[in-house]
Amino acid sequence: MTVDIHKSDGPQDGPGVAAAPAAPESIKAIPVRHYGRYVSALVAIGVLVALVYAFAQGDVNWAALPDYFFDDQILTGVWNTVVITVLAMLLGVVLGIVLAVMRLSKNPVTSAIAWFYIWFFRGTPVYVQLLVWFNLGIVFEYINLGPIYKDEWSSFMTPFLCALLGLGLNEAAYMAEICRAGLQSVDEGQTEAAHALGMSHAKTLRRIVVPQAMRVIVPPTGNEVINMLKTSSLAVAVQYTELLRATQNVSQTSGATVEMLFLAAVWYMILTSVLSIGQYYLERYYARGSSRSLPATPFQRVRANLLSFRRPKGGIA
Repeated sequence: MTVDIHKSDGPQDGPGVAAAPAAPESIKAIPVRHYGRYVSALVAIGVLVALVYAFAQGDVNWAALPDYFFDDQILTGVWNTVVITVLAMLLGVVLGIVLAVMRLSKNPVTSAIAWFYIWFFRGTPVYVQLLVWFNLGIVFEYINLGPIYKDEWSSFMTPFLCALLGLGLNEAAYMAEICRAGLQSVDEGQTEAAHALGMSHAKTLRRIVVPQAMRVIVPPTGNEVINMLKTSSLAVAVQYTELLRATQNVSQTSGATVEMLFLAAVWYMILTSVLSIGQYYLERYYARGSSRSLPATPFQRVRANLLSFRRPKGGIA
């Protein structure tokens, strides 16, 4: 019996043993060229350059922006904007939680009242609500709360109070729906288990339901805070001196109307950027129990990119 042994050019493991087959050649992957992306990028850059050139050639006194950036009236307007945003959101969040619990209540009266409140305030513009609060003095000449408080309506309903009630009560309608969605996202079995252990309904909400619902409530609430910051500019209708009204007052004395509007836009972008960073870290905090690894913070990403440049090629530092 004859056995044929095929010889190869490579080394043999021993007599009568065939060599291992040669390793396959690596596949050269050729990336697909997306010419549409290049064209769209060029078009976007061209439009951006055209806009910059148009504003650069326009009759705009850009030097007025740094001159008035830290003006006392502007800083007062920025502070008032932050104050009315925080207080209106606090009012909206607290009242929104109450309305959400009322909406989920098995009591038909409280549920109907919460539904009507949400329906009314979401169905009318916030600008109209601000004007209604500002002009209620035409209907009510005096406000009489018995032994607690009694005064003329015009003295009681200040521009600040008009802005607070108009913005806060309107925000409560939206926060009620956000909180209701968050509460309903928690499994009902956990509520039933808590009741079986003898926990009251209020204690179950505070210790079981609300902490888990925060993962759903926090992201849209952050968006509402940013939206409230920008919506506070409507308080100019009730003569509240926020950022927009402050820039308008400065423009009347300086004559730089458009420049002051640009200045207000810059301040709004700065404030919204700060709030966006705070929202990111708050969402990251409440995501600790829902994901295996938390996403890297912006500072951690920058640090990782800097360290990647320091590593030697072909190895790990």
